[in-house]
Amino acid sequence: MKNLVILSGAGISAESGINTFRDANGLWEGHDIYEVASPQGFAANPKLVLNFYNERRKQLTTVAPNKAHYNLTELEKYFNVNIITQNVDDLHERSGSSNILHLHGELLKARSTKNEHAIYNWSDDINLGDLCEYNSQLRPHIVWFGEDVPMLEKAIEITKKADILVIIGTSMQVYPAASLISYISINTPIYFIDPKPAVSKNDFNNLTIINEVASTGTEKLLRFFL
Repeated sequence: MKNLVILSGAGISAESGINTFRDANGLWEGHDIYEVASPQGFAANPKLVLNFYNERRKQLTTVAPNKAHYNLTELEKYFNVNIITQNVDDLHERSGSSNILHLHGELLKARSTKNEHAIYNWSDDINLGDLCEYNSQLRPHIVWFGEDVPMLEKAIEITKKADILVIIGTSMQVYPAASLISYISINTPIYFIDPKPAVSKNDFNNLTIINEVASTGTEKLLRFFL
């Protein structure tokens, strides 16, 4: 089967009720981005940061995968599908997709502040005083601004093997995630699903723009392929 690589972003989860990363005035759920998504913010006010992600984690129990997530699962009948997502939710997993790489971490995991490789499945709150096996405070397993993206090299290797690339719900303006498109072969077909696409057909070879939200856009994608 052909290798179908999907790059997904906040737009695919928005239809499930998960807010996109930041609103029009640059805030994230009313907070300055760097207050809640940087090592400096965590050092300055760890309780605020932990509480912020505790609320995001609780929200996951109130939402469910939407039609777009299930449409991507359907594609596994016909393609070798790999999903590279910028999302930290678990909606791709819950819809049944098999091969998912989280570029920016996962809400349902915690990690050590002493050893970045000490990562734990975590569905409850993370509180001050919750310690890892190295006796250091636990933190959300989220890639914050200014931190390396540890899964980037693996994502590059997956993207290089793409026979078809699908981009859903992401502007491809945020790096390093946006750099992945540069690793596909020059004539690889690209399908870009977004109601307000930030690309034009002049930007890439073999580009098809589907000017739709993720649920209806993936329905069209299925009709293209099947």
